[in-house]
Amino acid sequence: MNVPILRGLNGLSLPAIGLGTYTLTGKEGADTIVEAAHSGYRLFDSAVNYENEGAVGSALRRSMVPRDELLITSKLPGRHHRFNEALATVEESVMRTGLDEIDLYLIHWPNPLEGFYVEAWGALMEARNRGLVRHIGVSNFLPEHLERLRAETGELPAVNQIELHPNFPQAELRAYHKKNDILTESWSPLGRGSHLLVDPIIAEVAGEHGITAAQTILAWHVHLGAIPLPKSKSVERQRENLDIFDVELSERDIDLIGSLARPDGRLADQDPAVYQEF
Repeated sequence: MNVPILRGLNGLSLPAIGLGTYTLTGKEGADTIVEAAHSGYRLFDSAVNYENEGAVGSALRRSMVPRDELLITSKLPGRHHRFNEALATVEESVMRTGLDEIDLYLIHWPNPLEGFYVEAWGALMEARNRGLVRHIGVSNFLPEHLERLRAETGELPAVNQIELHPNFPQAELRAYHKKNDILTESWSPLGRGSHLLVDPIIAEVAGEHGITAAQTILAWHVHLGAIPLPKSKSVERQRENLDIFDVELSERDIDLIGSLARPDGRLADQDPAVYQEF
C-alpha cells in the first residue's frame, strides 16, 4: 500500500497515517502490531503511560519489515518533566523497546500548572544529541506553550499530536501548525468509537463514496493534512483504515463533515491550558 509521506521540521518525515497502540499490550498486543506492520503500517504510536513500549518494540523487531522503514513514537509523562528525570525516562523507554533508538519522542502533556515543560523539552533535545531519539515533538500543546518553547530554547517541535476529529477540528491550532511547519497528528481521530461512526452526515458522505464511516472520517483527516492515529485490535479493521488514500472528498463533503464541529467537542474535560496528566 502506497501511503503518502509528510515532511516537517528538522528532516522529520512521517507516513500520512499511523497506528494507535493504546490498549495493545502483552503478547496479544505485540502479535496485533506485527500484523499491522505486515499490512502496511509504518508509524506506531506508544507512550510510557500506555505501558506497552515493550510490546511495540518486540513487535517491530519480530516483523519482516526493515527497521529503517519503521517509526516508533513514545511520550514522556507529566511526572517526569524535570530534566534529569526526563532524560532517565527516555533512556528507560529505549531499553524497554529493545531498539537502538526511538524515532520520535513527545512530551505527552504540557502540565502548565507545574510549568516544567521547557525543562522537559531541553531533556528531549539532549536525548537527541546523545542518539537516544531521532526526532522530538510534543502532544496536546497550545500555541502559548509552543511559543514559550521557541522563546526559551530557540526550537519548535517537529510535531504536535492533538485531539482532532469532526466534532473538534481545531482549525486555529492547525493553522498555527501550518504557519510554523509543525506536523499535526490526530489522537482519537474517529472520536474514540463514539456516535460519529453512526452519524447520519458521515453515513451520507460514506454512502456516496462506497466506503465505511471510519474510512470517511480518516479521509477527512488526510484532506486536512493531519496524520490520524486510529487504533484497532482487528487486523481487518486496521487494513480497512489504511485503504483511504484513493478517496477524493469534494468540497461539499468537507463542508458537511465540518458542520459537525462543536464548541464543546472535546471527548473529555482535557483542556491543555489546565489539564494535568502524570
